[in-house]
Amino acid sequence: MHLGLFLLAAGHHAAGWRYPGAESGTENFELISRIAREAEAAKFDMVFFGDRLVTSKDAHPSMITRPDPLVVLAMLAVQTHRIGLAATASTTYSDPFTLARSLASVDLLSKGRAAWNIVTSVQDGSGNFSRAQHPESGERYAIAQEFVQVVQGLWRSWDADPYVRDKERGVYIDTDKLHALQHAGHYFQVEGPLNVTRSAQGEPVLIQAGSSGPGQQLGARYGEVIFTAQQDLQAAQTFYNELKQQVSAEGRDPSQVKVMPGLMPIVGQTEEEARDKLARLQAFTDQSKAHHMLSVELDYDVSGLDLDGQVPDLPEADGGFSRRKLLLKIARDQRLTLRQLYHHVASSRGHQVVAGTAEQIADHMQHWVEAGAADGFNIMPAYFPSGFEEFTRQVVPILQARGLFRKDYEGHTLREHLGLSQPQAGLRSSSIESP
Repeated sequence: MHLGLFLLAAGHHAAGWRYPGAESGTENFELISRIAREAEAAKFDMVFFGDRLVTSKDAHPSMITRPDPLVVLAMLAVQTHRIGLAATASTTYSDPFTLARSLASVDLLSKGRAAWNIVTSVQDGSGNFSRAQHPESGERYAIAQEFVQVVQGLWRSWDADPYVRDKERGVYIDTDKLHALQHAGHYFQVEGPLNVTRSAQGEPVLIQAGSSGPGQQLGARYGEVIFTAQQDLQAAQTFYNELKQQVSAEGRDPSQVKVMPGLMPIVGQTEEEARDKLARLQAFTDQSKAHHMLSVELDYDVSGLDLDGQVPDLPEADGGFSRRKLLLKIARDQRLTLRQLYHHVASSRGHQVVAGTAEQIADHMQHWVEAGAADGFNIMPAYFPSGFEEFTRQVVPILQARGLFRKDYEGHTLREHLGLSQPQAGLRSSSIESP
């Protein structure tokens, strides 16, 4: 199976930073480096940094401050050697040429270990980016489709190995291996070529994390890793099978797309101890942030609703359809109040939480992979560093002993870790018809 670390330095649980012994700080770069090296020592495929472009005083502790994740990747590129390095960047609030250049630079700096998590930004960032308004969901995905095509085209501006460096003939580079993009689309006009050459893995791995209809379509067309939030085995199997079918319909090999649900492991020497840890985390949760966090995750203003009342039916709205749908299903199935749903959101934001012994957590992961519900997992520790170290030092050895996870890296690039082929270089032109 494949394993990624979703690194939120104040912990994924909203109260994780309060847990005894926890360290925290999204600007604590020494801690981030130490955690990334722990993931590399455990032979993880990648370490991943999410991002949000807006903040507020009531934001999740791991999100209230967010250094640019691409800068963090550049730092880790010289502090690690084999682990993949992935970060989120928005197609709605970025420029294709600038992002293509930055990601390609990190890919070169890391010798072929970079990845881009493609998001369209549910939250309105227009006020920070001199935009008249936040595009509606359909338009955001239309922008994303063209954006990704442009970025891929720019990455393929160069054929492999263009450097000649022949001092006698005075030939530094083979310019026949350089190709202008000349993209003329509905949203972007980009001539190219990119002024950064290809890395050891060709180009960064593409990750996609939307589970809505348009999100799945984008992932099926371009994604090589799919991050998703799934709560139960049957729903995860359905998502997995439908996504792989969509990949095939796009003319792509389904084995070249890895589905990795989020998983928060709470490890105890006994199941009771693990559940006590989770209960302690829940007891630390700040109730004053309940309305704000629910409003963000549901993409609906619940500030006037009674936290101890049942979760109401919410109207359809533009935005995070898949996350709202998932959380409302959890609330209906478990008959939760808004306060109880908040505790669920505060702990894992809709991702599954597995509290138990190392053996029980390994059993759960093995069952999901063997049942065709996942190709691996994006691990989301509740707190750092011990919440992660308990997983790497207790659960990972069990997976390795069962032959389910590598004992050492066999390759050097992220594509090699994931078993992904290298994209063909030299795309000559790109255009998209206006919708």
